[in-house]
Amino acid sequence: MSGQSNDVIRCGICPKACRIPPGFSGECRVRMNLDGRLVAVTYARPCAVHVDPMEKKPLFHFCPGAAILSLGSAGCNLHCKHCQNADLSQGNPEDITAFALPPAEVPALAKKHGCGHVAYTYNEPLVNYEYVRDCCIAVRAAGLRNVLVTAGYIQAKPLAALLPHVDAANVDIKGFSEAFYREVCEASLSPVLASVLQMIEARVHVEITNLVIPTLNDSDDMLDGLFGWLAGHAGCEIPLHLSRFFPAFRMTHLPPTPLATLLRARARAKAAGLKHVYVGNAEVPDGDDTFCADCGARVVTRQRYVVTANRGKPDGGCPECGRPVYGIWS
Repeated sequence: MSGQSNDVIRCGICPKACRIPPGFSGECRVRMNLDGRLVAVTYARPCAVHVDPMEKKPLFHFCPGAAILSLGSAGCNLHCKHCQNADLSQGNPEDITAFALPPAEVPALAKKHGCGHVAYTYNEPLVNYEYVRDCCIAVRAAGLRNVLVTAGYIQAKPLAALLPHVDAANVDIKGFSEAFYREVCEASLSPVLASVLQMIEARVHVEITNLVIPTLNDSDDMLDGLFGWLAGHAGCEIPLHLSRFFPAFRMTHLPPTPLATLLRARARAKAAGLKHVYVGNAEVPDGDDTFCADCGARVVTRQRYVVTANRGKPDGGCPECGRPVYGIWS
């Protein structure tokens, strides 16, 4: 995953392609040049290990209501000014308490807690690429499923090697412009869109999250650009989670996203043809519920992260018209 010249190693994981001198790390703070080798210093050292509902990832069309073992570590290759998990993602690994958890032990831990799935989440999991890959292989070998919760900022080659071991992903598209990514996230939009398409082509179940931030990515043009791209390239049935922003990290000066903005965004997404649009981090009518894209029947009812009713047929069909509801349901 790297190229070397004069003891400087170029990392090949993400599009930033950091040139890393001996003893230093790349922008993610995780991948270091140690003795001429590129090493992820957080390997097998997650700092967050929890059991979550699947809905918290968020994944609404992938095994609704299932419990999922969730692992997170330190570091991120993006530097979003609004980061909701900055203590993990923007911290130095040596300053954050971590736990020893080798990949071989992950499946047994998941089964111990009644989880048939493992998520790599909280920070950007792909900066800890080797650990995620090895965990995914061990988890799949044990008959369990793998989920990525990611910003999708990765080069095509390492992603291609990982995707055969991944079952589902939620990709966070931060905003639909290169200027937004450059100024707010210190990254670029185009590699993220390429990752989404690569995941879909690999037959990974994909859902999208967009955190709607007042004055920054909530204009009609920005939203319509995202919705149109999803409908045209990812398909009208890809689930979209419009999430409410709350002041955090370096954006404490902005207010929470007004509910009216979220409702406007949902309406525009549906007008663009998207069939499954959710509103997260907010109480809005039907914001968390799943409906049949054909007859409009309510299939899954949720209260935030809790499934309170699931009327879907065992094969994922609508309870009223029988049309298959997009997703993986068992």
